[in-house]
Amino acid sequence: MPQVTELVELLIVILSAVAGVLLFERMRLPGIAAFLVIGTLIGPHGFALITTPERVQAFAEFGVIFLLFEIGLELPLQELRRLWKTALLAGFLQVGLTTACATGIAWQLGLSAVQALVMGGLIAMSSTALIVNILSKRRELHTPHGQCAVGILLFQDLCIVPMLAMMPVLAGDVELAVLPIATLIGKTLAGLVGIYIATRIVFPWLLNHVAQLRSLEIFSLVAFALVLGSSVGAAQLGLTLAIGAFIGGLALNASPYAHQVLAEIFPLRGVLLGVFFTAVGMLLDPSIALQEWRGVLFYIGAVTALKALVVLLTLRYLLGRTLRTALLVAFTLAQTGEFSFVLAAVAQDAGLIDTHLRQIFIAGSIFTLLVTPFLLQIAPWLANRLTQDAVQDAETSKAADEILHDHAIVIGFGLIGRSLVRVLQASQIPHVVIESNPHLVRQAQEAGIHVFYGDATRTSIMKLAGVDRAKIVTIAISDSLAMRRCIAMAKTLAPNVEIVARTHYITEIEELYARGANVVVAEEFEAAIDIFGVVLRSFGVSHPTIAQFTEEMRGEGYQALRTPSVAPLGDALAEVLQSTTPAWVEVPDHTPLSRSIEDLEIRKRTGATIIAVMRKQATFPNPAPDFVLAPKDRLLVLAPPESVQKLRVILGKRGDTDSNPDAA
Repeated sequence: MPQVTELVELLIVILSAVAGVLLFERMRLPGIAAFLVIGTLIGPHGFALITTPERVQAFAEFGVIFLLFEIGLELPLQELRRLWKTALLAGFLQVGLTTACATGIAWQLGLSAVQALVMGGLIAMSSTALIVNILSKRRELHTPHGQCAVGILLFQDLCIVPMLAMMPVLAGDVELAVLPIATLIGKTLAGLVGIYIATRIVFPWLLNHVAQLRSLEIFSLVAFALVLGSSVGAAQLGLTLAIGAFIGGLALNASPYAHQVLAEIFPLRGVLLGVFFTAVGMLLDPSIALQEWRGVLFYIGAVTALKALVVLLTLRYLLGRTLRTALLVAFTLAQTGEFSFVLAAVAQDAGLIDTHLRQIFIAGSIFTLLVTPFLLQIAPWLANRLTQDAVQDAETSKAADEILHDHAIVIGFGLIGRSLVRVLQASQIPHVVIESNPHLVRQAQEAGIHVFYGDATRTSIMKLAGVDRAKIVTIAISDSLAMRRCIAMAKTLAPNVEIVARTHYITEIEELYARGANVVVAEEFEAAIDIFGVVLRSFGVSHPTIAQFTEEMRGEGYQALRTPSVAPLGDALAEVLQSTTPAWVEVPDHTPLSRSIEDLEIRKRTGATIIAVMRKQATFPNPAPDFVLAPKDRLLVLAPPESVQKLRVILGKRGDTDSNPDAA
């Protein structure tokens, strides 16, 4: 086989990666695992389509630079402020405990202290790219377990920077003493602060001037230069390229041009990152992995079990999360992350781990990524099986009084649940609340609300709330899977109870109705109706007409939007809009009038709605029924053409054409 050029090697890598991702997507497996497997197949230890993976890997390292720049650029600082307790406490405990436990196990298995510590750091990381992608597709990012998992992942991403900075210390390049280590830390911090300040000032200033040129080509080149510039600047200060890229992205995070920079580098980052993981797969030597099969199997089982157990115990017993949430997050984070491969490459280059140990790590990590989608599929089922009935608080464990009938059950004491409870209290409607978050339960108790702490998907909790005697059950939780189970449970225990469910997405409406919900409120659709109302009001459409439109829209639109096709508005809904054209009608100056709108019976006799009266320089919006009309008044009305003509007859003016409302 003739020697191929670097360009041809790169083309082989990209085409193979495309084929692998297409295949893995059909199998509902993660794209990252596809890159790793394809890299193994085409690498020197597979079919040898690529005989020099070092050349491809050198190019692919740009993918890591762009990935870290993007993470810094996209790091949701507002979200971090909101999730700082989860990110800081849960993230710190997860990384610290996992690293400590993994280090101890590795040391007991015969690794040196340094090797064991490196392996502990590699194992502590989970895959942000994979988990966020899966949670987003499953629409679970806003669920309690999704928010908790994202907070821990954000903390893990931030830990990459100090881990990379500590590699020279572990490698012995820096003397293991207080002064040298303090010098290294001080130099690193000074470099980080210097790069951040410089990029914070220079990058926005440069982008502001470039944006004024209105040239997308120049903006794209500058965006690319910023990524490389921050990386090279860090390297010149003795830091890594990846750290520089992360700081550069973080400096641009609050810039108004951040989204455009992200749009420019995102496609290139995806290609380079795919090439990077494919190059990592080329490093896997199946022959060594087979020789070390016991170590690979132990790595897969031990890492998955250890990470899941640490997360479960941390969330459940140290942070007081519900058992269901803790179990779901535990399964979500039980894999090795993409940054672990970056750390492993740096560790091997520094001589901290040998070839055999790295082969065990690479092979085991690939399998942990492969099994993650399957773990997330069985996690809800397993959580439901393992979750025992919650122990009730002494004051809230009493069942709803037998005399409590026709009451409302509110599942979830979040923003929507709290608002609903306030309305029920004001209306003196009997009600009980079910909530699984102990902090929210405490808030409800302090407010004197009859609340049950427990999982509403459990039969005993629903019975305690008196679901068989309730008039209505309102489900206001974010967990779509738990919501479906609540609906099914309520219908099983009380077939005649009315169930109102709230969901984020229109696409979930059909399944919730199929489960037994009587009414489903979709936040997406309600937001659309609100927007429609604002737009119609800006065009002078009256409030009664908008209310009629809204009712028609809800009655017809929910059914229309439950289908994937975009259907036109129905006849009744279109008629509401088409039959209420605004028109100006002038009261003739020769017509003596001393009668009110009510006396003239304008609405009854013509069907027209007067929404404003202009008299000289004064305007009277939404005139009352007792408003007395005067000659030369200009009436802004909403009515079909025939109604406008009838109004002119009443006012003594026949046959004139409508004037344009905008002409006023």
